[in-house]
Amino acid sequence: MKALRFHAPGDVRLEDIPEPVCGPREVKIRVRNCSTCGTDVKIRNNGHVNITRETTMGHEVAGEVVEVGPDAAGGFAVGDRVQCIAAVPCGECHECRKGWMAVCANQTSVGYQYDGGFAEYMIVPEAVLKVDGLNRIPDDVGFDEASAVEPFACAINAQEQLGIEPGDFVVVFGAGPIGCMHIRIARGVHEAGTIVLVDINAERLAMSAAAVSPDATIDSSSVNVVEEVMRLTEGRGADVIITATPANITQEQAIAMAARNGRISFFGGLPKTNPTIVCDSNLVHYRQLHIHGANGSAPEHHKRALGYISSGQIPVKDLITRHLPLEEALDAFDIVAKGEAIKVTVEP
Repeated sequence: MKALRFHAPGDVRLEDIPEPVCGPREVKIRVRNCSTCGTDVKIRNNGHVNITRETTMGHEVAGEVVEVGPDAAGGFAVGDRVQCIAAVPCGECHECRKGWMAVCANQTSVGYQYDGGFAEYMIVPEAVLKVDGLNRIPDDVGFDEASAVEPFACAINAQEQLGIEPGDFVVVFGAGPIGCMHIRIARGVHEAGTIVLVDINAERLAMSAAAVSPDATIDSSSVNVVEEVMRLTEGRGADVIITATPANITQEQAIAMAARNGRISFFGGLPKTNPTIVCDSNLVHYRQLHIHGANGSAPEHHKRALGYISSGQIPVKDLITRHLPLEEALDAFDIVAKGEAIKVTVEP
């Protein structure tokens, strides 16, 4: 079968490899959609600490069950349409026992320790089934929509920490697919008030704004973002700020523009070569700011995301603006890197 294999930083190849064999406690799926994200681009360019061998990339996976091991958990059957979690909690550590599966101390991941979804077939490992991480796709949700559940689940995890209230003034940094999902969740689930979308790429900002209709946009390449947010809020600042971009300056700007009792999500991780920011601690202290990290999700967030999509409460299909065959998976990475689409999905 065809699979996109990571060999080393800068060395990712589409190759013919043997079709995987389903073990007794595993499920084998025919991959129908595997969507791409900025993390895939980072892995292609720089590798990842958790990828220590040649592996098939891809962690935003939806497909159809073609084989079920005799001892596999979950009661799946051939023909089931399914969506798979990416971050796999162990279910047994202190964090998992506390219900904090998004920060499992022993987390493994599809596309890292386990071969992922940029392939014709994928094995869903026992570790995924053990934590109820393979989800049946509702009949009214397409495979492409289901492949977008993984980033959607991550955004749900971040926002449930922020306590967004009806009418809150929300700023989202980053006009990629995650930023778009954050806007739709803040509005459609939490009934936020004014929502502002910020990006340094004017073309991507316009493209995403046309899709998700923020109340205002700020092109940070030409406008002082903090001053503009203060102007829009008559000096009060933003109630909620989400930095869905891997840029140090956005985290610093988030602190500077936060209102009293403001809530901030550092959603986008920073480069490991430059992971620090300048933080005015007095702003955090005197404004009583709340700063949250968020970098993943728990299996429960995936189920909730599928429910939101199925009900129509949070649509995602229109955010998938490019569909490419597996043979063009590396082109998909380039499209993501250049910000030429909102969401790109690969269809093996």
